[in-house]
Amino acid sequence: MTLPRKWPVNPGILRKLKKSISPSEGEKYLVNRNPCNLEFMSIASKPEGYKLDKPGRKFWNKITLVQSGKHVTAQMIHFEKGPVIEVSTKEWAIKKQLYKTSDTSAYYNLARVFAQRCLESGFCEMACNMKPKEGGKVDLFLKTIIDGGIFLREPSTIHPVIMNRYVGQKQKPYELKKIN
Repeated sequence: MTLPRKWPVNPGILRKLKKSISPSEGEKYLVNRNPCNLEFMSIASKPEGYKLDKPGRKFWNKITLVQSGKHVTAQMIHFEKGPVIEVSTKEWAIKKQLYKTSDTSAYYNLARVFAQRCLESGFCEMACNMKPKEGGKVDLFLKTIIDGGIFLREPSTIHPVIMNRYVGQKQKPYELKKIN
């Protein structure tokens, strides 16, 4: 029994998709096209940065909150690509629902929308360097993000135990070598 499709699918597109996903004849491996896959598996190395950098750069994804006189903007910043997800009270759909664009309810609703967009995009863990004061707007923002299902800490990188007879040679954590 097949389920009826809502939209007609072009068989040519399905053939091209199937051809691009499956490995060619004679190949043993698929090429990973997702650049963040190693980050999701906690295998990729985090950028160290310099010791004197104030906020530090040891993160893959980080939350920032930009506050101006009238508006508030929440961003998730990737260490290489820059802002990936951005939510602002400047957006018409959010601004229309708010009484003021910089009060406590704006921070609360901005956090709800931000958490939803992060989860829809597949990001559930990110670093946070903000130090809010107790009972403030930023504190409410961070608590709402946590209630939305986002963890405000990133997992540490997995460093495998490397049994390598060549002491000076570095081995990448996703490559396995046989030891005789």
